[in-house]
Amino acid sequence: MSKSLMISDAIVSQGILPLYFNPDETVSIEILRAIHKAGINAVEYTNRGEAALRNFTAMVAVRNAEMPSLLLGVGTIKNMQQAHEYMAAGADFLVSPGFVPDVAAYAIANDIFYAPGCMTPSEIIAAENAGVKFIKLFPGNILGIEFLSSIKEIFPKLLFMPTGGVDTSRESIEGWYKAGVCAVGMGSKLISKKLMESKDYATIESSTREVLSLIQSIKK
Repeated sequence: MSKSLMISDAIVSQGILPLYFNPDETVSIEILRAIHKAGINAVEYTNRGEAALRNFTAMVAVRNAEMPSLLLGVGTIKNMQQAHEYMAAGADFLVSPGFVPDVAAYAIANDIFYAPGCMTPSEIIAAENAGVKFIKLFPGNILGIEFLSSIKEIFPKLLFMPTGGVDTSRESIEGWYKAGVCAVGMGSKLISKKLMESKDYATIESSTREVLSLIQSIKK
């Protein structure tokens, strides 16, 4: 199996892609440990600001030592330079807030999982024509469940994951799954600023575990 397909399967299987950023290296690492302990096997770290690449490099070292099965990807990739920097730092996959054609071409040529953010049918078509198989619907809170229900049949071969606007309630997650998503991207609704500031890793772990079991029950 190709590596990009293996990563796609891992995200689909857990049904959620948690994503976060914290400027503090230690906090970033402790959150990684907490969500992995809860059962997360694929996570997206957001490329935001000066500390992001440095933190990510430290996280990769901890992952390699303690959590070898964890897939660690990077989000908010907007150009080739960022893609190269993070792949060199040990990223397993790439996620963008929009569709970046040269990043898509690079990822597909090198069997790297790439999920571009798309907001319109035109962007989704452009990504599909470039060879992308997995679409991040972004921002999910603006697009909404109705958007996916309306376009899903036009793209039978694509996998969709909304990011933004998905909260931890059964109603929210179930609504998206009924519309046809393969997973949900979840950031601040799961790993909130408040929990990060108070370093409440136990709550991050328990709420992640709850969301994982909720998703498994919805998928049944």
